[in-house]
Amino acid sequence: MIKRIVINALALAAATFVLPGITLKDGWTTNGVLTLIGVAIVFGVVNAVVKPLFKVLTGCLIMLTFGLFLLVVNAAMMLLTSYLCDQLTLGWHVADWVTAIEGGLIVAVVSFLAAKLLKDNR
Repeated sequence: MIKRIVINALALAAATFVLPGITLKDGWTTNGVLTLIGVAIVFGVVNAVVKPLFKVLTGCLIMLTFGLFLLVVNAAMMLLTSYLCDQLTLGWHVADWVTAIEGGLIVAVVSFLAAKLLKDNR
């Protein structure tokens, strides 16, 4: 579980660093890193609870578009995380849908690569 939070935090940090539409209020200080860990926890909960419901409700669209609609689902999860972070005053914000789609792509790629690099070799 801790490993998943670290992977999410790394992926969200990469998206925040690359995209100007994703902002971190505290910058790259100690408070900013702690904020990213909090955002990673919120993002993990959103992906664990809400994303499966979205996938079930939009299953036909996902199949009809050969999975491309998952980009929209991932963007919605980014925007929902941004909204919840605003409510929790975490200081992390996603500007719009385009930025959310780009951020979702970056988070997916970085999460995949980080998970492969940090996997257990048991």
